[in-house]
Amino acid sequence: MRKHFPLIREFVHRADMYLFALCCICTIFGMIIISSATASYENSYRYLIIQGIAFLIGIGLFVLFTVIDIDVFADNWLFLFVASIAFILILIPFGVGDEETGNKAWLRFFGIGIQPTEVVKIVFIVLLAKQLTYFKERGTLNSVFPVFTYVAHFGIFFVLIFAVTRDMGSDLIFFAIFAVELFMAGVKLYWFAIGAASIAAVFPFFWTHVLNDRYRDRIMAPYDPTIDPNNEDINWQANQSKIALASGRLTGTGLYNGTQTQSNALSQKHTDFIFAAAGEELGMIACVIIIALLMLIVLRCVQVGLRSNNTMGCLICFGMAAFIAFQTFINIGMCIGLTPVIGLTLPFFSYGGSSLFSAFAAMGIVSGIKYRPSPRRFYSL
Repeated sequence: MRKHFPLIREFVHRADMYLFALCCICTIFGMIIISSATASYENSYRYLIIQGIAFLIGIGLFVLFTVIDIDVFADNWLFLFVASIAFILILIPFGVGDEETGNKAWLRFFGIGIQPTEVVKIVFIVLLAKQLTYFKERGTLNSVFPVFTYVAHFGIFFVLIFAVTRDMGSDLIFFAIFAVELFMAGVKLYWFAIGAASIAAVFPFFWTHVLNDRYRDRIMAPYDPTIDPNNEDINWQANQSKIALASGRLTGTGLYNGTQTQSNALSQKHTDFIFAAAGEELGMIACVIIIALLMLIVLRCVQVGLRSNNTMGCLICFGMAAFIAFQTFINIGMCIGLTPVIGLTLPFFSYGGSSLFSAFAAMGIVSGIKYRPSPRRFYSL
């Protein structure tokens, strides 16, 4: 055992232990809320046990991806690209999901659920960063063919995820990651303008002929008061969430004492609406702490990226920051009625092994970028 001490000391010294500590604090905080949110469920201890096991596996993934050289990982881009597509396509025969939303985004084995898009999201961040770096180093980042390949790369995953899973929430996160990485790589603004114009041109067709009435209503519900004015259908979850947050006030009603949370009026209280459960039972103070912790993780990713010794490492860090930031924004927006209810978890806090695995793996990759030897000088984007 003693012979391994130098390796452990080196890991602690070189890995991003600050980021690791933030991830662990968020997860433990989330497990406390999950314990209370699931107290009224049958076999409620099961949720805490599964989340605890996922936490331990997540720690292992953080360590693993810290010591793995991400450049070597990305060199197998073709295999990773094909494997990601296959992982999504396997949902066609074996996927299960939500009957109400039509989402078919889960694989379930022996009661354990796996969400392929959570895994594919991390691979997408790495492969897009490698692709952008390849063309940037050759001075062709803004040429027509490279830009076409970026759009094709993103478009394949965007269309495939929506066609197979109907999971618009995951697609929005992919879009945010795509836009942030392209901007940070130095893609010219006129390409963004062309992209925005193209989206505006095809959106009416997508809205009218691809989305069904139910999906359109779900998207517009937060902004159109004529949709479910009595909050008995589409607006039910968001309305109960707002009631829970309002009843918590500053310090909350106390763990295991929330009216909305413990009566099960607040649905998905341990997953999509865990922020509302925290707000009701621990108050606005807890909500501010949750947001602050997640923003510290985002800022740390940005900091590591800016200090990275290469373009790809920097872009990966900004992609990971975009993933955490936008998913946090949309999830909290769902809880306060600002964004549509589209089934996105709160990173590190929500119950779910796939979500926790992907978050720890993502932060492990960021830690791994810091873990690499420091450069002699800073290479700017």
